[in-house]
Amino acid sequence: METCRPSLEIATRIEKLQEALVSGQLDGTLLLLNTDLFYFTGTVQSSFLFVPAAGEPVLMVKRGLERARAEGGIKNIVPIRSPRDIPAVLQTFGYTLIERLGLELDVLPVNLYGFYQKIFAGAQCVDISPAVKAIRSIKSPYEIEFLRAAMKVMAEAFAKVPSLLKENMSEIELAALFEAELRQRGYSGPAKMRTFNQEFFYGNVCSGNSGLDTSFFDGPVGGSGTAAANPQGAGWKKIQRDEPVYIDYTCVFEGYTGDQTRMFCIGGLSSRLKQAFQDMLFIQKEVISSMKPGVLAEAPYLLALKLAEEMGYKDHFMGYKENQVKFIGHGIGLELDEWPIIAKGIKQPLLPGMTFALEPKLVFDEGAIGIENSFVMTETGPEYLHYTPEDIVF
Repeated sequence: METCRPSLEIATRIEKLQEALVSGQLDGTLLLLNTDLFYFTGTVQSSFLFVPAAGEPVLMVKRGLERARAEGGIKNIVPIRSPRDIPAVLQTFGYTLIERLGLELDVLPVNLYGFYQKIFAGAQCVDISPAVKAIRSIKSPYEIEFLRAAMKVMAEAFAKVPSLLKENMSEIELAALFEAELRQRGYSGPAKMRTFNQEFFYGNVCSGNSGLDTSFFDGPVGGSGTAAANPQGAGWKKIQRDEPVYIDYTCVFEGYTGDQTRMFCIGGLSSRLKQAFQDMLFIQKEVISSMKPGVLAEAPYLLALKLAEEMGYKDHFMGYKENQVKFIGHGIGLELDEWPIIAKGIKQPLLPGMTFALEPKLVFDEGAIGIENSFVMTETGPEYLHYTPEDIVF
C-alpha cells in the first residue's frame, strides 16, 4: 500500500472544501489543526494552510519545509518565518481581499482567534469546522483501505492475547505486552480526538471490578489508570481467575483509527455475564440490521436503548447508573470522535462512506462486558471492517 497521499485524493478534498466555501460565501479558510492539515495536504509540519474559494491552496511552512514538499500533495508549499507574515505571503499569490475567513473555531483557542482576527484586520471570521467535519466524514475507498489495514493489525495483536494473559499479572503489564504487538505491526499512534479535554492513549484493559471505575473519558468503561493524573485504562490491579478481562483498543495505521473491543477470561464466567455478552451481540446484530443510508444517527441508539431496557439492563447499559454515556457509536477516521455520533438527538443522516464504531456494552459490579467493532456504511447497510472472532476467549 502506498504511504503518501496521492495528489488526486488531495485535489478532490480541496475541491469539496472550496464548494463549501462558495456555499458559505467565504473568501477562503485558514486551517491550523494538524489533523486537518494532514487531510488536505498529506503532510504534518509546523505550517498554516490557506484554501481560497477559488484558486490554488497555499501551505506556508515554518519548520520542516523539505519534508512538507516531499510528502505534500499540493502545488504551493512555501516557507514562512512567522504567522504574522501570512497576509503578506498570500498577497504574493494574489489573495489580497479576504473579507470572510473560515477558521476551525471548534478547536482554536480564544487567544489565537484574537491573533488571527488582528492580522486579518477587517475580516469576519466564520466557523469552518462543520464543513470540514462533514467532508471528512465520508471516506473514499483509499481511506477505507487504511482502516481495513488497521483492523488487520488489530486482529493479529488480539490473536496473541491468550499467550500473553497470565493469572496475577497486572493490567498494565498485559496492556504493555499488547501494545508492543500493535506497535511492531505499524501502530503509529496516539489516537487523536477533536473534542476538548478528551484523551485516549492506546486503549483500555480492565479486569473484574476495575471495569466499574469511572473516568473523565466519555466512554462506557473507564478503568483505574496508573495514577490520579491519568485516571483511565489499565491500572495496577492483578488479573484473577474467573473474571472478565475487557480489552478495548484503537489501532492507528497511516493516521487512520480502527476501534475494537474483545473479551477474555482465565477460567470461567458466571452464567449472568455469559448471557449478558450474548445479549450485546444480539443488540449489535439488531442495530446493524436497522442501519441504512438515510437513517438518522439517533435511531440506532434509541433502538439499542429500548432493547437493553427490555432485557433488564436499564442500569447497566453503556455504563453503570449515573455514569452511563448517551451514545452507542462514533465516527472513526483520522480522529476517534468523527461524525457520525450515534446518539439521542443527532438528526444527521447516515450516508455511504461513513465509517464508525458500534459498542454495545454493560457494566456490572463484577466488571465490564460487551463488544465493539468498526464498520463502513455502504449503499445497502454497514459492512464489518474487523477480522477478529467475536466470542469470549477462555
